[in-house]
Amino acid sequence: MLFTFRSDASGDLLLLGDAAKKLLAIIGKDPEDTKGIVTVPQLPNAIALLRAAIEEDRARQAERDKQREEDAEESEADREAGRTGMAAPVSLAQRAWPLLEMLEAAQREEVPVIWGT
Repeated sequence: MLFTFRSDASGDLLLLGDAAKKLLAIIGKDPEDTKGIVTVPQLPNAIALLRAAIEEDRARQAERDKQREEDAEESEADREAGRTGMAAPVSLAQRAWPLLEMLEAAQREEVPVIWGT
């Protein structure tokens, strides 16, 4: 399932179902809703929640990177599973950043963000 996020403050944002549902849950929306709105009064809280999730994800990633450096070499299992380089998983921070930018633009222009499938 594909979710489309729209706002008069920016271009459309397309996210695949699982990623969209995770981000909706983070900003306090029901991830099972196939359409909805982040109203102008809800934008500051949604932005704060998303920023906090991004920072937590970055901290976890930094800890993983530190551990990986301590281990010195990628594990053979990661190489065999293809979880290195371009095949590495996309982080929450990477997925959330475009939505955060949309929410911030919507807040600046005082317009809502809507989504639908």
